[in-house]
Amino acid sequence: MIEPTAGQAEQYTVGVDFGSLSGRALLLRLSDGVEVASSVLDYPHGVMSRELPGGPALPPEWALQHPQDYLDVLRHTVPATLRQAGVRPEQVVGIGIDFTACTVLPTRADGTPLCFLPGWEGRPHAYVKLWKHHAAQPQADRLNAAARERGEGWLTRYGGLLSSEWALAKGLHLLEEDPEAYAAADRFIEAADWVIWQLSGRETRNVCTAGYKAAYQDGAYPSREYFASVNPAFADFADKLRGPLAALGERVGGLSAAGAELTGLLPGIAVAAANVDAHVTAPAVGAVRAGQLVAIMGTSTCHVMTGEGLRDVPGMCGVVESGILPGQYGYEAGQSGVGDIFAWFVNTAVPAATKRDADAAGRDLHMHLSLLAARLRPGESGLLALDWLGGNRSVLVDADLTGLIMGLHLHTRPEEIYRALLEATAFGTRVIVENFAAAGVPVTEFIAAGGLVKNAFLMQLYADVLDLPVSVADTAQAPALGSAMHAAVAAGVYPDIGAAAAHLARVKKAAYTPDPATRAAYDALYAEYVRLHDAFGRANGPLFSTMKTLGRLRRGAAPVGDATPAEATDAGVLA
Repeated sequence: MIEPTAGQAEQYTVGVDFGSLSGRALLLRLSDGVEVASSVLDYPHGVMSRELPGGPALPPEWALQHPQDYLDVLRHTVPATLRQAGVRPEQVVGIGIDFTACTVLPTRADGTPLCFLPGWEGRPHAYVKLWKHHAAQPQADRLNAAARERGEGWLTRYGGLLSSEWALAKGLHLLEEDPEAYAAADRFIEAADWVIWQLSGRETRNVCTAGYKAAYQDGAYPSREYFASVNPAFADFADKLRGPLAALGERVGGLSAAGAELTGLLPGIAVAAANVDAHVTAPAVGAVRAGQLVAIMGTSTCHVMTGEGLRDVPGMCGVVESGILPGQYGYEAGQSGVGDIFAWFVNTAVPAATKRDADAAGRDLHMHLSLLAARLRPGESGLLALDWLGGNRSVLVDADLTGLIMGLHLHTRPEEIYRALLEATAFGTRVIVENFAAAGVPVTEFIAAGGLVKNAFLMQLYADVLDLPVSVADTAQAPALGSAMHAAVAAGVYPDIGAAAAHLARVKKAAYTPDPATRAAYDALYAEYVRLHDAFGRANGPLFSTMKTLGRLRRGAAPVGDATPAEATDAGVLA
């Protein structure tokens, strides 16, 4: 423990976690790791998937955010934590942040977002593209084809495929749909790095997002020749990404006067390099050894772990040296939709009678359905689902894939469908775990973090499906805790993140253990899941074209605003 000496005030750091729907600040006491206070702000603009503020309407597969929301989070939540705790600003020695990624925005050279500029408010491409903005799949397909044709060596570091969620596809999407906005964008920057820029006054790129989301490998982004091979006007894209690289836990600078005014903290305190919500969680739950896979389970799930060496893992999101912990290779995989799937079902497909029953029992619908689903035996419903309502991030890396529920009949009950969707996400995680093991990166421990760990039935289900003990974060704010820990390293309170984790990490080891009685049923269900997974999701699968065709029909039939599909197509506004 870092104990204050006699007469010395306690020291604190602030960690701010920018999620998909809200941002939250955590005040961490460094002497004993107590999370003293926290504050949350829902983004005022939320996720813009249908239209911009005041219009225009957005095409399918878009997901935008407003950068003003991130500033509002800092302005409201950081002072609120200090007020709650009765802590003075001079006791805070550092601040760190993490973000969902890849979440990117175009800015001018001074960091001004394009959407802040007069006359740009109605331009969709002037805004932040959230991680789940999936409209760039055609660009991702072309980027992947060009990389394969050219034999780009870095492609294997991403499992052989770049995702439509990552920076390269989103940048090409910007260029090809709004060339004027592309030309006006001096920078195409992760929102995490942009926020650090606002706090410190210094433009940087953290090694985590640069490596995992922008194909930065072995000291360089992909070449101008590669970018030009996809579109000659795209040759300069790496220039928009460049900036000083900052290691995780590095002090990128002191809090600027503007940052101090924004947060209520004192100028000059340490500002840590930005990080990704999933990756920053690993040390927060003590995952500092090879083989400890951390699943950050929220609207989506990101799976991160370190390995003892460099391996090519098909379908992974990426492997980056020092991308999670200094000196180790950090591996990432993920599922594009998890909590989003459960929320979709609860919000759109649950009958009124079930809602009344939940209200009468004093439960929210998720808890009510989970309790009902827990009464079922594995396989009892006769249902099997594919967890692709948000596309597939790993191991197929295809945002055009969609959901499927098989086995429905006239007697199917809501809790049976809900359980099938929970099981589908667990099966998707098992595919990822087995894929890592087959590539020589075995998983020795499964640690869950994020909002979904509150659902005990879901956690037990994962233990049963994976046939692994499941440890869980002993904190509701694991990413914010990890950011606060990195801030402590940046402030020099700890020499490195490993030392900080040894004192500050919060985890319940083996909180859930597999039930042997479920093994045979889940193995049988999983085998059928894999058959569906390969039939619909792999290019050589007999049903691979089905979801693609349905997606094309959906996009072609979707009206924009009051225009008919034909008029919208003529206007060039359909995706």
